[in-house]
Amino acid sequence: MKDMNKPAADTNGTTADARKRTADTNRPAPRKPALPGRVLRTAGGLSLRLDMRAFAVVVLLVVAALCASVVLIGTGDFPIPAADVLKTLVGNGDPGQEFIVSELRLPRVLVGLLVGAALALGGAVFQSISRNPLGSPDVLGLAQGATAGALVVIVLFSGSALAVTGGALVGGVVTGLLIYLLAWKRGVHGYRLVLVGIGVNAIATAVNGYLITKADLVDAARAVNWMVGSLNGRDWSQVWPLLGLCVCLVPLVLGNARGLRMMEMGDDASYALGVRVERVRMLLMLAAVLLTAAATAAAGPVAFVALTAPQLARRLTRSPGPNLLPSAFMGATLLIVADWASQRAFGADQLPVGVVTGILGGVYLLWLLVTERRAGRI
Repeated sequence: MKDMNKPAADTNGTTADARKRTADTNRPAPRKPALPGRVLRTAGGLSLRLDMRAFAVVVLLVVAALCASVVLIGTGDFPIPAADVLKTLVGNGDPGQEFIVSELRLPRVLVGLLVGAALALGGAVFQSISRNPLGSPDVLGLAQGATAGALVVIVLFSGSALAVTGGALVGGVVTGLLIYLLAWKRGVHGYRLVLVGIGVNAIATAVNGYLITKADLVDAARAVNWMVGSLNGRDWSQVWPLLGLCVCLVPLVLGNARGLRMMEMGDDASYALGVRVERVRMLLMLAAVLLTAAATAAAGPVAFVALTAPQLARRLTRSPGPNLLPSAFMGATLLIVADWASQRAFGADQLPVGVVTGILGGVYLLWLLVTERRAGRI
């Protein structure tokens, strides 16, 4: 009996071993990130986790933005090779190139970079606060509110360019405050913020249409030209105010990035982690409103950069959270490339950059709506 049972025991043991080996073989190997994060420690005991993939994306976007800027500076009725553009930027160009580059084209490119970065950063903040990919200044009505402020100055007061800038800033801030108050109900929550913003957007659009109908021919033409969103004719007077505002607000937004990321988990979890939710939310919303209003004042309501840039940056980095720096550089790159495309395809001063971003952003918005519907989120 003992000899007869021995093979059976061996057989069972062999079968169990075989099953174990099969399970081990079929078990998926653990995936290692292509670019793992690293923790940087300082002498003071502080530590910072660096996402290597996000860092690589930021570096690539910076390089792309700089290359596109050099190409854009050389594009126009008087084309300048990229090598001559670089020589002129460092002070080794001839007088004609110095004038064209430094006085005519460089301010336009700098305004484009700053406007794209400001819109994208504002969009990233609002999308993170609302926890909704549709929660961008374009959809919430902030751009239309800033446009309404500018149109009031143009149509009713025939104001100067500086007055139009101030009107756009005031209109954007008032619109942002109105959205915040209407969306407040024991806090500001995602879909309520988006729905209120859509309603305010519709009201601001109607006000803008009424102002256009009340304007005379000259003011109406000036207003419509501004409303399209364009970088044509931009000079150093638009660069310095926008640069100063970005220098003040961008560090403020980046300094509250941790709180913004915690708030994506919900208010209760954020409170438990020590985040002053309402204080951080209101501070970041104010900064995002000012960035959006300043960008609109400098270049007009350039459409859909605030919507598309943060989403594209998140898809490139594959990182959770607001992705503030990648979003800013993505917005700058998008706007410069769109301006270059408008000039190459239709000639300088023929197609404003707002038309190009509107077409591309509209296509992206339709794709996003279809994707969200298929995922069951709307």
